[in-house]
Amino acid sequence: MQAYLTLVRRELGGYFNSLTGYVIIASVLLLLGFSFTDMLVKLNATPTYVPLTELFYSSYYFWLILLLTAPIITMRTFALEKFSGTYETLMTAPVGDLQVVLAKFTGTLLFYLLTWLPLLGCMVVVRYYTGEATLLEPRTTLTTYLGILLIGGLYMAFGCFASALTRSQIIAAMIGFALGLTLFLLSLRSYMPAPPTDWGAKVFAYIAVGDHMESFVRGIVDTRPVVFYLTVTGFFLFLTLKVVESRRWK
Repeated sequence: MQAYLTLVRRELGGYFNSLTGYVIIASVLLLLGFSFTDMLVKLNATPTYVPLTELFYSSYYFWLILLLTAPIITMRTFALEKFSGTYETLMTAPVGDLQVVLAKFTGTLLFYLLTWLPLLGCMVVVRYYTGEATLLEPRTTLTTYLGILLIGGLYMAFGCFASALTRSQIIAAMIGFALGLTLFLLSLRSYMPAPPTDWGAKVFAYIAVGDHMESFVRGIVDTRPVVFYLTVTGFFLFLTLKVVESRRWK
């Protein structure tokens, strides 16, 4: 456990010891600022009792932040180690391959969650000046961040897998972006009309990340998307582990 925590601190600290981490934070803050402005425009135009979390989700900034930042956050996990020549040193240290994979995944996920903290501040400011208690309820806030955590974990797993495949951070970011965008586009299929008995329609409805997040921002927690995210995240972490272990056969 001590080795795992050390690796997590090392991975998390790497973002604050390089320009990349601050660029990511600045980019997320910029997009959140646009989202904050968009929420204010909507509130000034039409009175609403819809939770702020739902207003934020309806602006589509959530998906823009997720699709663009997730590959950049994760591109350095393994690719940078390979490029800088520290990969073999890390993998021959007295730590297991599983610990390395989990530590890098945890470090990226923690940094990802840190970039989302300003969203809470934006919503608190709006809630304070409007005086509407229904705009920011503890339940919807918690479920929204639960959705952000689950979807973020899935996209971090995509990125870690992509980074493990190559020594180029740019290629890793492109692969991670392609995986994340593919899932997002497949989830849009659920919005197209289809017979209710069509098994394909049921599959696409099950993987519809947009519908899942819409439920989370409304304060609804369905176990089916939770199981979906945890299962797919675990699957891609398993693939990442196998890619890392494959070095033994080279």
